[in-house]
Amino acid sequence: MSLSPEDFIRQRFALSPLSFRPDISLYRPTPQSGLIGWLAAQDRADDPPYWAYAWAGGAVLALYLEDHPEVVAGKTVLDFGAGSGLVGIAAARAGAAKIWAIEPDPIAHLAMMLNAKANGVTLKSWTEPGLPEVDLILAGDVFYDAAVALHTLPLLATAAENTKILVGDPFRRDLPLDQLDLLAEYTVPDMGGGTPVRAGVFALRPGNIGNAP
Repeated sequence: MSLSPEDFIRQRFALSPLSFRPDISLYRPTPQSGLIGWLAAQDRADDPPYWAYAWAGGAVLALYLEDHPEVVAGKTVLDFGAGSGLVGIAAARAGAAKIWAIEPDPIAHLAMMLNAKANGVTLKSWTEPGLPEVDLILAGDVFYDAAVALHTLPLLATAAENTKILVGDPFRRDLPLDQLDLLAEYTVPDMGGGTPVRAGVFALRPGNIGNAP
């Protein structure tokens, strides 16, 4: 009998500190977890488990918030495309007053909430149409391919008319650099390991989106 998503994450993943933010721990798969087989049993073999790893865009935002807690301290923040919840957790560590999180994948949502609980912080799930009213939007790894960028960029560019938006990304091909101002660079692991990559934290300019990737 296949384990439920919650039991699978709790029993087969390792809750361990991140190398670049050892004050934050995430449930992450190991070679013994059997993640691919479990996904197949859930009829999700074709759905990449993005939620299971700490991506470089989230990692760079987590480091930036550690260095600049004043960016979120006392503010209401949205973790847009939250995945594992890393960015929202980092915002909580930096003193954010309230953190909304948008993550439509139900298993990713569950993983995000388990990670938040394991770190002793609270993330509130936003499921209403549109975006909540917040002081700051944090968007890590939301331009990882052309189709996603085509959907995401207009939404965030419109939101940027009234709300500051910070983007974290390892300079992927579909990152709309012509719409971004680079604020900081870090070298971080991508997908939780391997050779560290160059990644940036960017401010998204509002309005005119030009030609989406």
